[in-house]
Amino acid sequence: MDIEPRFLTKRRVMRKIHFDENNDDEENVINAEAQAAEEESFRVKYFLVMIDVAIASLTKRFEDLKSFESIFGFLFNSEKLKSLDDKELRECCTKFSNTYSHVSSSDVNLDDFCSELRVLQMTLPNRLMSADEIFDFVRAADCYQNVSIAYRILLTVTVTVASAERSFSKLKLLKNYLRSTMSQERLNGLVMCCIEKDMLDNIDLDTIISDFASKNARRCRFS
Repeated sequence: MDIEPRFLTKRRVMRKIHFDENNDDEENVINAEAQAAEEESFRVKYFLVMIDVAIASLTKRFEDLKSFESIFGFLFNSEKLKSLDDKELRECCTKFSNTYSHVSSSDVNLDDFCSELRVLQMTLPNRLMSADEIFDFVRAADCYQNVSIAYRILLTVTVTVASAERSFSKLKLLKNYLRSTMSQERLNGLVMCCIEKDMLDNIDLDTIISDFASKNARRCRFS
């Protein structure tokens, strides 16, 4: 990071030097030893600790990504899906089925899953499609039940903790000291609105406000 390390040195203790003494070299040696001790202490207690934590975090992250790819890799895009032969497709479907055999009220059937993917290989357009686009294609066709379940799992599984970190970042902006008495229900609603801002921008707020006002209007009869 091009940051020069600077270590604070203790105040030098001055003592009276007699006319026949010359200890400049001794003081320089002591100061050099103290500087080296401070640098070594920083290296051992802080620098190496941060490096170990970063390496462990990156290693764990890449291991999770490799595990995720080994299960869902054949569903990432249309090119990977179409490149599989029957044997490879069967192996990928078997691994997925063993990992996520009970995902909802209707389980993923292995034979049906393989059959649907074979049909999907032939019906997908001849262009590179991402997982989102394939899922939209499957939902529009409405005849790939097991494939739809597989893509819903793929698109909702949290590979990292980035989503949780974004939630806490938004929480810091909302839950400040001026809003310390905010109820949990209102806080959850505001956090959801901030996180899903793209979806919120496409909602007609006038209709929601009118609907809310009509349900909560006070109808009082005055005689």
